Amino acid sequence: MTIEYLVWHHESDRPCVRDDSRQLTYAEFARRVDGFASQLQQHGIVAGDVVAVMLPNRAELLVALMAAWRLRATATPVNPAFTASEAGYQIDDAGAALVVNAGPGAPSGGRPVIHVDDMAVAAPAGWAAAADPEPDDTALLIYTSGSTGRPKGVQLTHANLQFMADSFRTHLRLTETDHCLLILPLFHVNAIAVSFLAPLLAGAQLSITGRFSPDRFFDDVARLRPTYFSAVPTIYALLVSQPQDTPVDTSSLRFAICGAAPISKELLDRVEQRFGLVVVEGYGLTEGTCASACNPVDGPRKLGTVGPALPGQQIAVAGPDGRHLPPGATGEVIIKGPNVMRGYLGRPEETARTVVDGWLHTGDVGRLDEDGYLILVDRIKDMIIRGGENLYPKEIENALATHPAVLESAVIGAPHEVYGEVPVAYVVACPGRAVTGTELLTHVAERLTRVKVPTEVHVVDSLPRNPVGKIDKPGLRRSHGAPVHA
Repeated sequence: MTIEYLVWHHESDRPCVRDDSRQLTYAEFARRVDGFASQLQQHGIVAGDVVAVMLPNRAELLVALMAAWRLRATATPVNPAFTASEAGYQIDDAGAALVVNAGPGAPSGGRPVIHVDDMAVAAPAGWAAAADPEPDDTALLIYTSGSTGRPKGVQLTHANLQFMADSFRTHLRLTETDHCLLILPLFHVNAIAVSFLAPLLAGAQLSITGRFSPDRFFDDVARLRPTYFSAVPTIYALLVSQPQDTPVDTSSLRFAICGAAPISKELLDRVEQRFGLVVVEGYGLTEGTCASACNPVDGPRKLGTVGPALPGQQIAVAGPDGRHLPPGATGEVIIKGPNVMRGYLGRPEETARTVVDGWLHTGDVGRLDEDGYLILVDRIKDMIIRGGENLYPKEIENALATHPAVLESAVIGAPHEVYGEVPVAYVVACPGRAVTGTELLTHVAERLTRVKVPTEVHVVDSLPRNPVGKIDKPGLRRSHGAPVHA
């Protein structure tokens, strides 16, 4: 297998990476990678070591990742918003030999540090790396959000990343004329695979935007003229909630991707109608190197599904006994392919429970239609059992999403003396829109059977989120006093 995204094999004068401070061609980016790789080498980094990179989205973060790979080392991106305790846990668990961070006040976990402003930009004359990384080398240690316990390090190899980046290049029909606007955090594999490595394979370019806001987003799209971006449902909800008279020029965009969390069909409809934009919903896990299913850009898209399996992967739905179920039957979504992780770092038992006979057990509930398109129902652990009846929060959240004042919502199971659990909803209203819990209860009652209607609807300013930006339902259950499912 050839690892095609290694930038030092693609030196040219074509634009490669830009952020708010600099713009680099492929050749300039490669020179910076060699410069920092030589500096890491001077600090004792060798093949197999782990380099922790704790930076906000900026070009130097990508340089640091690629420089670690130049030495056949492993990179572990750390959320720059982490406290010293949170960062220290990841740095220690990963066994990092060195930390790249923003400056003297940033956490280092007691390891040697290179501050971002001290990164070398050119290698000494005559410097050369020993050898390219092997496909089986661990490229990334991506830490899961820890929604079911302490975060775990997911080991992704260069073979995993090459397969995934090539899948996106093919599935999205990326060419050197494409331009990705990178807005998602680079401590998550989604941004690394979809918005960094896939464009590199295509010879395309990427622009790293600053802190997200709708105004900033629309300005960047109009000014930079990207052809695609990848975002999460909350971002799409914020974009579509802007006043109708907001000046918007999205004509350069060929498509957009939605992932990381389920999006309602209603919100997708609103985004496409408002901006004339093709939005393809995808699905995957960090343990599956980002994505396993995605609606096609040019082929049949089915709103309400996350599309068919990406080429080279298999998706099946399994019953409690592990047997594969026929189309239309609901069970656990399982995945197989070259994208499945090597395993959890230092956790062989958890790896063995999660990957069985090559099949990645996702913990998600879904079903396949007759064309192989995957419909997600919910997370197994989020399921509410009300008086012996299984309720899926996503169905209730989708009903709430049909109300025009709802920006986003989360439904959890709350303890009940008689029924065991009952659904309770937390809702964030769109900016400038007022709505009450009573209004929303009436709205939902018209759309769902009585047993699925929440007993309470709380309208709140915001929902708690985990480090990768997903709604933190365990945290929401804790704050409500509901049990946290381990």
